[in-house]
Parts: sequence; C-alpha cells; structure tokens
Amino acid sequence: MNSRKFALIAVFLVQLLYGLNYTYAKNVINEGFIQSFAFVLLRVIGATILFWGFSFFFKKQKIEPKDFVTIFFAAVFGVGINMLLFLKGLELTTPIHASVIMTITPVIILVLSIFFLDEKLTKLKVFGIVIAFSGGILLTALGDSTRVGDNVALGNLCIFINAISYSIYVIIIKRLTAKYHPFTFIKWLFLFGIILTLPFGYQETLEIQWHTFTPYIWFSVLFVIIGATFGTYLLNPLALNSLKASTVGTFIYLQPVIAGVFAIVMGVDAVSPVKLIAMLFIFSGVYLVTKKTKVLA
Repeated sequence: MNSRKFALIAVFLVQLLYGLNYTYAKNVINEGFIQSFAFVLLRVIGATILFWGFSFFFKKQKIEPKDFVTIFFAAVFGVGINMLLFLKGLELTTPIHASVIMTITPVIILVLSIFFLDEKLTKLKVFGIVIAFSGGILLTALGDSTRVGDNVALGNLCIFINAISYSIYVIIIKRLTAKYHPFTFIKWLFLFGIILTLPFGYQETLEIQWHTFTPYIWFSVLFVIIGATFGTYLLNPLALNSLKASTVGTFIYLQPVIAGVFAIVMGVDAVSPVKLIAMLFIFSGVYLVTKKTKVLA
C-alpha cells in the first residue's frame, strides 16, 4: 500500500472514531458519571501512558531543543484548549450540533494555511468561507435540543472555539510531521497536556464514583481514551505526513454523517430542519473551499 492510500485510510478512521465519540462521551458526561473537565484529564493521562509506552518500540529520534517550544504550543491548542472546550461544549449541546459545527474546521484551516503554509486564496474560496460560517451562525442562533438542561448556544460557541483551536494545532504539527515520527513528539505533546489540563480536571477527578460505572460506561470511557484520543492523535499526524493540511481537514465533513446516524440510533439526538439547512450551508462552503479554481491576482 502506497503512502497516500495509507494516509487516506488513516484520516477516514480518524473521522470514524471522532464521529462515534460524540455519543459515547456525551452519555458519560450527561449521565453524571464523569464531569467534562475530569474526562479531559483522564483522556490526556490515558493517552500519555499509551504514547510513552508504545514509543519504546519505535526508533528513537532526538528532538531539537527549539522544537519543544513548538510542541508546547501545539499542546496548548491541540490538547488544552481543544479538549477542554470540546467536552464542555458537548455537555451543553447535541452530538449533531457539535459535529456539524466541527465541519467548519477545513475552512479555518484554509484561512490559517493562507498565512502560514502559503496556500492560495480564490474568489470561490472566499464565498465558501462566508457560506460555511453562515451555516455555523444559523445553527448556533436557531438550533435547539430535546434534552432538558442543554444550553445549545453556549455549547455551540465552545465547539466553534474548539474548532479554531484544533485548526491551529493542525497547522502547527504539519511542520513537525515532516521532521519526526508521530511517537517522537506526540508523547511530549500529551505530557505537556497533563500540565495544562490538571488544574481544570483535578478536583472533578477526585469526585468520580468509580463503583457506579456500568459495563457500557466503562466501554465508553475506554473508547474515548483509546480510540478517540490515542487512535486519532496517532493517525492524524501520519495522514498529515502525506497529505495537505487542507485535504486532511476536508474529511471532517464525514463526522456529522457518522455522528448523526449513530446518535439517532442510540436515541441521544434527532434531526431537525434547522440542522439540515445549517449542514447544507456548511457542506456547500466546505466544497467551495476545497474546489480547485484560479488563484486571485
């Protein structure tokens, strides 16, 4: 299998894992088993142990001292801000809302890539950016939830800021993936992540009542840690090593399809006209952003 095919499979698996993660994580949080910030800390600690453990089986690379600064900032945006706001937002909104908002990520990545990775801007991409963000605003302003206690507007805002943070992370690690094997720098990324998330999740973690966990909750927690954290953070850099950052970002529009179908099957969300219209706006915007056209003069 050539490197491009492997990268495409890897980025698809990332979206599959993330798509299922919305429902598993929301169930654990909203059923009161683990509070959102405690869940973030568990994700980060669990992934750190896995990355450091598996790193011993791979050829060791020495990281240049100056790159530790880059890795730290990648941890700030890709672990700290990203994970804290994602799970807090998911606590307040619905899986479909969260996954649809996240599809704005390739648009944000494009905007950032123009400034940092020398990608080119076109008139069609400008129009796509406007359309995609309009969909996000529509969903935040008019979207609702069937669950009592949700705060959709605030939850969607958290998810949107999370999407910006994740996009910055993708741009930052693009340069690292060309230089190091993922295990070389991601183990440090998550070690820094523990330092960043510990102040937020420490007290909530002490309040977890482990003895109340059902087999389904244990499975959900392990899925979030192993699949949606360790798996995705391993596969994404492997994909970025062979694909453009904007190409990797494009695959994110698979998330609402996977997340929506799974959430509906599991009975934790429902489709509404507002969600469908917003999804159409965002998908159209993403399509226009990723369509190859003549570059603006």
